[in-house]
Amino acid sequence: MWYVAQVQAGRESSTLEMCKKLVRPSAMEDCFMPEYEVLWKIRGEWRLVKRLLFPGYLFFVTGDVNELHKDLLGVPMPIKLLGNEENSFFPLTDKERDWFLSFMDGAHVVRMSEGYIAGDKITVTRGPLMGFEGDIRKIDRHKRRAYIDVTLFGRTVPASVGLEIVRKSA
Repeated sequence: MWYVAQVQAGRESSTLEMCKKLVRPSAMEDCFMPEYEVLWKIRGEWRLVKRLLFPGYLFFVTGDVNELHKDLLGVPMPIKLLGNEENSFFPLTDKERDWFLSFMDGAHVVRMSEGYIAGDKITVTRGPLMGFEGDIRKIDRHKRRAYIDVTLFGRTVPASVGLEIVRKSA
């Protein structure tokens, strides 16, 4: 099952590394922070960079969440598995997990998509957004991003992913 934990924003990488060192493999199959690719202008040049899809959160894959929780208590960084106060933790639903698996590659990265706009219609020709044009609620052509809504734990969470619009026609 997949679980989400809240961590200190800006310390996601160091928390991830600490978890990989201190949590037993029997308690944690995988731990990752989903990222997305986007073109970013650095010193006048467009470069492909990775940004966090959900800053302040790590994703854990485990078969025993209680064992994972015990091991996470030994990590000297603030980590809070999402759930209720009685140590009942909420896994992602199969539908939510499958959505992530369809968007991310094996390195947990949402790769850059490419498409065009004809009139009011967006068509994605390459990348993970292909076939999900209806999920795009806004496009920022200048920043080369598409804004989508992701459902996690029954809540709608906004996220941005890379989308290069190669042409626009009326």
